[in-house]
This record gives sequence, C-alpha cells and structure tokens, in this order.
Amino acid sequence: MREFDFDGAVRWARFDPRRTPARRPDGVLPFATEERIGGQAMLLDTCVYIDQLHGRAPEIVTALIDARQTNHSSVALQELMHTIGVLDAGDARSSAAIAAIRGLVRAMPWHRIFSPDLDVLGRAALLSGMLSRLQGYGRERKLRALQDCVLFLQGLKLGFTLLTANVADFDILLQLLPAGRVLFYRPM
Repeated sequence: MREFDFDGAVRWARFDPRRTPARRPDGVLPFATEERIGGQAMLLDTCVYIDQLHGRAPEIVTALIDARQTNHSSVALQELMHTIGVLDAGDARSSAAIAAIRGLVRAMPWHRIFSPDLDVLGRAALLSGMLSRLQGYGRERKLRALQDCVLFLQGLKLGFTLLTANVADFDILLQLLPAGRVLFYRPM
C-alpha cells in the first residue's frame, strides 16, 4: 500500500470557502431527466437502494440503471449491512428487511463493487470535516457526511456519475468541488 500524501491532501483542501455555501435552486442542479438517460457509468448512493426497496424510486431511476453501466461502492454495502445490524431480531418485520437487503447485495456483480483507496478515504475525511464545520453538523450528521464525501470523491476519482436523492448535501459538495459528477432525483 502506498503512503498517504498528507501534505498533498492539505494543499488540495485550499478550496475551503470558509463560509457556509447555500443550497442552490433546483433549476440549476443536474436532475435526472429523459435527456440524461445515456451517459457515463454511475455509482449509486445508498439512498437509491433504499428507495428501490420501499418503492419510492421514480421510473427515471430504473431507466438510468437500465441504460448506463451501474457500479456499487463498498460504502453503500457497508451502510446496508449496518441497517441489518440495527434491526431488532424480535421484530417480525426484520426477517423481510434482511431478505430484501440480501437480494440487493447478491444482485451486485462483484466486479462492479469498488472500494475507496487510501487517497479517497483521507481526502474524504478532510472534506467531511470542512463540510461539517461549514454546515454546523452535529455528531450524528458528521458520520453521514463522511460517507457522503467518500462516495462523492470515489465517483470523481473513478469517473462515475453519482446517482442520489440527497440534494442538500451533494449540492454543497458540487459547489466545493465542481469537477464532481452528480445526478439527482426526487423519491416518489
């Protein structure tokens, strides 16, 4: 494993605006539309899987997944497995939820699951710290910000477009790093 470039990561973070960016209007954001069906390979945010399980994923999400190469992150796999860990084994609904998540995970082709490297992890930690400070996130939200930043930077490094319904957080990330590629959708 190669050494993490600490100084390079700190230099990279000079884009810090030192002010809280505001969420932009939907009209200027890249939302999924019929015109955007074709395009680059995608990386799915965990919310895509959850919205699919709950029947909240709009048809445009299915169309994008059918039309583009779809890739998965070990971060999303980790978040799905965390969900299983927090389920109450005594709750009758838990076995159905576990079965649904099992089906999602087993449907992921192993050659399409990517794990973030040390550079992505280190820079994502730096970026999530900045995001947490700028947005005034509390403790619980800081961990979610870290996972979001890992997905965002992993997609950027691999040349994938990240598909997400998380407009508020990923809009801020796009403002901080406009080179990122994100496609938003609204759950039903």
